[in-house]
Amino acid sequence: MDVSISPSTVDGTARAPPSKSYTHRAILAAGYAEGAVVTDPLLSADTRATARAVEAFGGTVEIAADESRLEVDGFDGSPAVPADVVDCANSGTTMRLVAAAAGLVDGTTVLTGDESLRSRPQGPLLDAIADLGGRGESTRRNGQAPLVVTGPIAGGTVAIPGDVSSQYVTALLMAGANTDGGIRVDLETELKSAPYVDITLDVLDAFGVEAERTADGFAVEGGQRYDAGGEYAVPGDFSSLSYLLAAGAIAAPDGLTLEGAVPSAQGDTAIVDIVERMGATVDWDREAGTIHVSQSPLSGVTVDVGDTPDLLPTIAALGAVADGETRIENVEHVRYKETDRVSAMAEELAKLGATVTEHEDELVVHGDESDLVGARVDGRKDHRIVMALSVAGLVAAGGTTVEGNEHVDVSFPDFFDVLADLGTTVRR
Repeated sequence: MDVSISPSTVDGTARAPPSKSYTHRAILAAGYAEGAVVTDPLLSADTRATARAVEAFGGTVEIAADESRLEVDGFDGSPAVPADVVDCANSGTTMRLVAAAAGLVDGTTVLTGDESLRSRPQGPLLDAIADLGGRGESTRRNGQAPLVVTGPIAGGTVAIPGDVSSQYVTALLMAGANTDGGIRVDLETELKSAPYVDITLDVLDAFGVEAERTADGFAVEGGQRYDAGGEYAVPGDFSSLSYLLAAGAIAAPDGLTLEGAVPSAQGDTAIVDIVERMGATVDWDREAGTIHVSQSPLSGVTVDVGDTPDLLPTIAALGAVADGETRIENVEHVRYKETDRVSAMAEELAKLGATVTEHEDELVVHGDESDLVGARVDGRKDHRIVMALSVAGLVAAGGTTVEGNEHVDVSFPDFFDVLADLGTTVRR
């Protein structure tokens, strides 16, 4: 489906949705436990896929009528053989976390997903499962889903690359606590997206599981039990907040107030500093969890997204509005998301009149040479591309039509409702 955005100003107050990253981990952690209540979860297409996986392993997940809480009856560290194929839909996080959980099963689990997910790399995780005493196979022998995982794994030491996905580390640490011997993960290359592992350590700690950094990577002892003490509350999502913060920086002359911005282990809190460095007026009350942002002339900056890959689309959109060059560095791993987000933003911003130079490991947006004009752009079936292009549409002369608005359901289901409430002219 298409969404059309007209040039608009925004004002008022909006709340960041709950964190997708924390919600995934909390649902699975509650599954590993006897159970727990997860409060303030993000219920999106991706996190619902993780909930279905917990149920496939023998747990149950009940959603409150107002979607404010999930009551999870877990499988207590012993996942059962699923009765059917586990469909992870478009969620790479689900597939990787669940593949490692499948390694604990005394039997075989088959995992698949949509066309996009079936193109994403899983080979290092499959190799790790095999090194731990299980079997991990790609049905097409290309390291991509569908996957067949047979356990149980006993634990041990594995070496994996750190520059493909931090989710491999997360998956192994979460499963490792329920093995007999624990799991030590040695990194063969520098860890990209490291703050996402910090999120994992934060959630593990909240569920009573001890994991630690080592000289070469991470380790978790075996024989541990997950226990959150009854409830676990999910913090707000700074990845999703980035689009609202960007909207305020380019289209809120009277200011925009964002709630739910409580500090956490999320690396994407960096977006607050980035927007401020570009010249927007930003006031973050960390204790209250509120950010006030006002439109100001923006200037290009240089940003390394090695630890914050999900921010690339937002930064690129801001760069198309800013004066001077915005250089986004260390981007190669961002090509292995729901789509190649580097090429996608380069090509789609160009349709809007931006001048963008794409390199293998860098994206340069030439704001001085860009004059945004409304056009029809392709969201590439990627929630982050759709939202970033929609933000750019706020200041593109004429109307901007973005294809695939339904894909925001992955992480920010009411994104367009929020934009409309803030004063944006939105037609779907």
